[in-house]
Parts: sequence; structure tokens; C-alpha cells
Amino acid sequence: MRSNPLHSSVHRMLVTRILAVTLVVSAVFATIAYFNGQQRLETSVSEIALIQVGRFNREIIDLLERPDGFDRVLMQEALEDFSSSSPNSGKDNGHFVLARIFDASGEELAQIADESHANLAAVNARVDTAQFTTLGPDESRTVTVDINDNLYVGAVVPMTNSKGLVVAQVIGAFAVSEAALEILRADILRTVAYVVAIILFTAIAIYPIIARLLGRMSRLTMNLLDANLETMQVLGGAIAKRDSDTDAHNYRVAVYSVMLAEKISLPRRQIQSLIKGSLLHDVGKLGIRDNILLKPGKLDDAEFTVMKTHVEHGLDITARAGWLDDARDVVGGHHEKFDGAGYPSGIAGHKIPINARIFAIADVFDALTSRRPYKEPLSFDATMEILEQGRGNHFDPDLLDAFATIAADLYAGYGGHDDDRARNRLEELSHEYFRRDIAELMKGM
Repeated sequence: MRSNPLHSSVHRMLVTRILAVTLVVSAVFATIAYFNGQQRLETSVSEIALIQVGRFNREIIDLLERPDGFDRVLMQEALEDFSSSSPNSGKDNGHFVLARIFDASGEELAQIADESHANLAAVNARVDTAQFTTLGPDESRTVTVDINDNLYVGAVVPMTNSKGLVVAQVIGAFAVSEAALEILRADILRTVAYVVAIILFTAIAIYPIIARLLGRMSRLTMNLLDANLETMQVLGGAIAKRDSDTDAHNYRVAVYSVMLAEKISLPRRQIQSLIKGSLLHDVGKLGIRDNILLKPGKLDDAEFTVMKTHVEHGLDITARAGWLDDARDVVGGHHEKFDGAGYPSGIAGHKIPINARIFAIADVFDALTSRRPYKEPLSFDATMEILEQGRGNHFDPDLLDAFATIAADLYAGYGGHDDDRARNRLEELSHEYFRRDIAELMKGM
């Protein structure tokens, strides 16, 4: 029983996609959880700052309304007194390591700092480089920054006089505690765990249904591919039997062509086309009468003119199936010659499709080494001598050189043999070049 690589690929693809979705969605929700946690921290710090600055604002309202302007010394003393007498609100989340007061023009009036804090210099430098913006009476701003791998929340709160006008503002730097960071990390991990559990539970629930549907699709796809390949082989074999006692010719020329294509590293897609064209190269002979097709002697000019029409018949037949579009290079070009003396178009050199140039060598090689109703097979040496005589006129010289390196092995393995060895080898090649590509296609879905 044939293995179905597509069926296995479907299951691998499903598992891979589920894992990929899990990772992507988990990353998205982890990011959301992080920013939600960060927003909660900012809100908490903002509330603390608003409360503390509000209290301080009320305590120094007289200093904010001095007609002769701010007294920096008195402002500094008031700030230090307030700091020493105020409870450290929100200490579970961290503490303020810096508070600086600026007037409406951005000139610093006073500051206090936690001199024991390791990153104080870096925090001060960050505040120095911050863009100063004047806030409205009811505004406040917070921002979370990372300084030397430590998390800080910066808060900007306005200070107003008795008339409600903003006359100064406080910029504070709140160092987030390790405990608060642990809570944030735990929230992220908990969110990711929930997401992973939901995705995996959903995937486990629907996996059998999707796998069954895709498995059925894979079987139908492979069955359709096999039906196409088998139909092509049957049609090609039927044509070959009109011209010979066996259909082995079609299998041999296909194998020879693929071996030469592999020798020159032809792309996989072109080898697929070459297999199709090799099997159906003479499909147009269905339109040639037996008295001409099977004539044992040489055809006269009129008969040869009729015989040449099998190329046009072949192109007409393959034009009716979209799947055979890429076989037309061989069907329409396998009687062209490198010097332009062939038919039906008389094209020359590299204008002849490479698949047709490859097939021309394989076809003549097999025709010379095979028994036909009207001829006996030639020896390997005699065949190679005739091929060499066609160098540059009938055959592409470069392709002929490549073929010469594999011809002896091909002759030993398949030459003149009408058994199933060429058929079996072509079946292996068909699976390699068609079935594997469908499995790869599923991986890319």
C-alpha cells in the first residue's frame, strides 16, 4: 500500500500551527498584561504624587504667592521639612528617590533626593534631559522608564496658588520595588498560563475534526494526483503500443530524460513538466493512420508530411487539459533540431525549450537501442556513435556531453528491456517529484 506523505504532513502542519499560534497569542497577551501592570503602577504612583503634592501645596501656599517671587531657600527648607514629616505612602510598590520643584519657566526652585539610592545620578540626568512642559491645574503626567535595568515611574504634578493658577510643578522619580515587579511578573505569567490553557484546550477539542477533514482532503488530493499520473501513463502507453509491441518505450524515455535532467540539476518544477511531456510526447500519433504509422519501410515525402502532423495533433490534445500545459514544450518541440532543421517550427539552439532538447537525446537513444516492428536494436557503442554524429546539428552539445556520462548505466539498467523495471523506476520518480511537492505545499499553508 502506498504511503501518503501528505497525510503525515497535514498532522505536522496542524501541530506546528497550533504551537505557533500559542506562542504568538501568548506573546501578545503577555505584552498586554505587562502594559496593564505598568499602567496600574503609573496610576498608583500618580495618585500618591497628587496626594503628597496637594498636601505640600497647601502647606506652602504663602510661599507660592510672595509678591517678590519665590524664595529658593525657604522653598528648599519647606520641602525638606515636608519630606521628613510625611509617611512613605505606597512603600510596598517602591518609594520616591527624587523630587524637584520648578517654576513656570522651568527654573529649579528646590529638590530632595535619596542620597543612598544607587542610580540617583542617572535618575537626575534623565530628569535634566526631559522636555519641560507646563501643565494645567487639573493635569498630571506619568511615564515608566528603565534606567540601568531598574524600573522607575516619573510623575509631573502642578502646584497652584490660591487663585488656581499653576505657578510651579513637581517632578518626582518613583523607584519601583522588587515586590511590585514580582507582582507584575506573576500577573504576566498567570495571563500567559490562562491563554496557553485556553488555546490548547480549544485545539485539543477541535483537532480531531480538523485533522479528519484535512486528512480526507489529503487522501482525495493524492488520489487525484495518482489518477492524473496513471491516466497519463495509460494514454502514453496506449500510443506507444501502436508504434511498438510494448509500452516500455514511454517509461524508458521518461526515466532517461529525468536522469539527464538531474545530471544538469534542472529545477524540480521543470522535471515535473519533463515527466508529463515524456509520457505524452507522441500523443498526437492517435491522429495518424496505421498505414503510415506502422509502415515497415521508409516513408515517402507525402507520408512524412502526414507523419509530422502528429506534433500539431499532440498540441491540440494537451491544450484541452490545464494540468498538461507544461507538457507542451516536449510535445511540441521534441522533433526540433539544434541547427534549426527540425519541425514543426524550425527553431534552433537555446530557443528550443530545454525539456525538448533533453528529451530529443533520450528519445533517439531509446529508439536506436530498442527493437521495433521494422528494425532490430543497435548496440550501445553504435548508438553512441550515431548520437555523436548529431552533435551540434540534431543535439545540444552540452546536454550530449552530460548524457554521455550516464548513458552506459542507463543502457545496462533499462536498454532494450521490455519488463517492468523502467515502469517501476518511473513510478518512484513520479512520487518523488509530484507527491512530495504536494506535501511541501501543505506545510506552507
